[in-house]
Amino acid sequence: MKENMVGWFEIPVKDMDRAKKFYETVFEINIQVQDFHGTLMGWFPWAEGKPGAAGSLIYQPDWYRPSNVDGVVIYFSSSDVQNQLDRIEAAGGRILKPKTQISPDIGYMGLFLDSEGNRIALHSRK
Repeated sequence: MKENMVGWFEIPVKDMDRAKKFYETVFEINIQVQDFHGTLMGWFPWAEGKPGAAGSLIYQPDWYRPSNVDGVVIYFSSSDVQNQLDRIEAAGGRILKPKTQISPDIGYMGLFLDSEGNRIALHSRK
């Protein structure tokens, strides 16, 4: 295989403005929203040639629904998961699992609910 298995991800949202504000606050990024005939997509920053998959927030209630117990869990990379965990609750989310060491070789993880009710995880080496 010439490329990584994950090429794209979408995080379902109930309210694009609320979700956009949440992710911009927690990750200190800017998200650009586009309307594709009623399907709203909020693009996460992405850089050509750097590791990691591209993705977006998506508002399309007929096809996508947030879930806090079902489905895939996405891990966002971080220099230190505590940086994002410290901003989760003030931004409207809830911490499900605080910073926890997976192993000395793998690093740390944290788990939270976003403003829309999705389970999202964080990973860092320190």
